[in-house]
Amino acid sequence: MLPQNDWPRFEPGWVWLVGAGPGDPGLLTLHALNALRQADVVVYDALVSEDILAWAPGAELVYAGKRGGKPSAVQRDISLRLVELARAGKRVLRLKGGDPFVFGRGGEEGQTLVQHGIPIRIVPGISAGIGGLAYAGIPVTHRDVNQSVTFVTGHDQSGEAPSSLDWAAISRGSQVIVIYMGMKHIARIAGALLEAGRSVDEPVAVVTEATTERQRVLETTLGRLEADIAESGMEPPAILCVGRSVLMRQVLDWQAMARGESVRAFDPLGRGDAAQSA
Repeated sequence: MLPQNDWPRFEPGWVWLVGAGPGDPGLLTLHALNALRQADVVVYDALVSEDILAWAPGAELVYAGKRGGKPSAVQRDISLRLVELARAGKRVLRLKGGDPFVFGRGGEEGQTLVQHGIPIRIVPGISAGIGGLAYAGIPVTHRDVNQSVTFVTGHDQSGEAPSSLDWAAISRGSQVIVIYMGMKHIARIAGALLEAGRSVDEPVAVVTEATTERQRVLETTLGRLEADIAESGMEPPAILCVGRSVLMRQVLDWQAMARGESVRAFDPLGRGDAAQSA
């Protein structure tokens, strides 16, 4: 039950493009929950859990997941299906993992809908590149580490490593790099960053199934990244973080502390009293 408020009404014939967050149902926004309670049809992605779908008990559920290396729906077919459902007078909820506009193809689907005269509403969600790393105890920005962070995708429309990315420029321009969907091409990505001048000793974290009960976190270095992933047996979906902010997990691993584990280092960056400064 939502608290009393002037919540948006989901009108028939509309499509709402909604972010479901990185996995934990508690990370849904109230607007997302409001949408789930009103929708006639929920067209959902592969990373949307049953616990989240349970918030829409009266809706028809339509799976439209896209996973690398597995049989998936064609993007144009998904977009046109949304058009068809809206024209049938349905209140259509397009539910995407994370945020629909962060490597979620929400822009493509929204553009298709508008071109076909379908009214839309955008409901942002918590992206895994921020929320998933926070659950691992890794801040994507920390003033002793970085004044910039770059989010990149590990594969393009063809499923291959993006050929258009200028890894040298990214390496020079951003102290912290967050990589989505990069497990399949990790050797090429790590090699490109090393070639661009990043150190073999640079801290890297790999977070799989972030924010869920199955979450796993691997702390390694850029030089050992490929070998350590292979040894760990970790599989996608995963978020990778490259940069010294990964070291902050040693003091901010709140899930480990909740289990009664000791803090590994109170000052992992070696900054002395920096945390106490104004």
